[in-house]
Amino acid sequence: MGTGIGNNTARPSKKSSHPEYSIKRTGRPFSSEYRIYFERTSPFCSLEYWDDILDKKPRFVKNCFPYKGYLWNYGALPQTWEDPHSHHPDTHAPGDNDPLDVIEIGRAVARPGDVLRVRPLGILGLLDEGKTDWKLLVINVDDPLARGHDALRDIGDVEDRLPGLLDAARDWFRIYKVPDGKKPNDFAFHGAWRDRKYAERIIDECEDAWKKLVHGQVKAKDVSVENTTLDGTPGKLDPDSVSLPKDEDRSPAPVEQDLDEWFYLDRDNLEGDVRSEGGMNIMLELG
Repeated sequence: MGTGIGNNTARPSKKSSHPEYSIKRTGRPFSSEYRIYFERTSPFCSLEYWDDILDKKPRFVKNCFPYKGYLWNYGALPQTWEDPHSHHPDTHAPGDNDPLDVIEIGRAVARPGDVLRVRPLGILGLLDEGKTDWKLLVINVDDPLARGHDALRDIGDVEDRLPGLLDAARDWFRIYKVPDGKKPNDFAFHGAWRDRKYAERIIDECEDAWKKLVHGQVKAKDVSVENTTLDGTPGKLDPDSVSLPKDEDRSPAPVEQDLDEWFYLDRDNLEGDVRSEGGMNIMLELG
């Protein structure tokens, strides 16, 4: 799992949290040019991370009361893809053309550039602007909550040991785009979290979709399939022809958005307007 922490202005790691990888950074953090390259030298392999970009600017989620930024570590599962050409039979919507999103609920706050080994616990079927956008719930295998006789192993364990977390996560995903003038998101299964067995099925499906993508059986817009390890794929490059940039330890770019601004939303009327008064934004009921 690669991680990216929303509204977290901590400096990215200078080295990867995973011993098999080294990190090279280019550009200024919190800018559209920022990149983190993960390099594994035996065998050679590289992954790429970049800031979440919207309208050519890094995107920071709004603070929707009572949630400050993201509630967990947020990242993605490599070698997975949500196919936009295929309507999932359970969501009746196409994939969002992204890797499988991951929310990690352990105690430690990860930094951009961390690579974590995680255990799947369950999954939420988010419908984000009409597209299937699965949210895989996981726990870092090194976290205290993942060890011992009462370790988190399935979605029921999360509800028992961390009451309120699943409801809060679903509420957050429903409302987080409303301050930007968008409609609240919807869910498959009426918003119910599915268990580990179902989550593992979705992981397998997204891995199969990724394999079809990198082997040229399907095409996708704005997705690079270049690689140095997958023999027989159209995007296979000679490792000797690939050179990663030198590592840069640059200061973060200024953040234009006020990361301390709060938005107060009426959950019973999320179709209303967002208006600003006295520096606070409040969801007003119309009618």
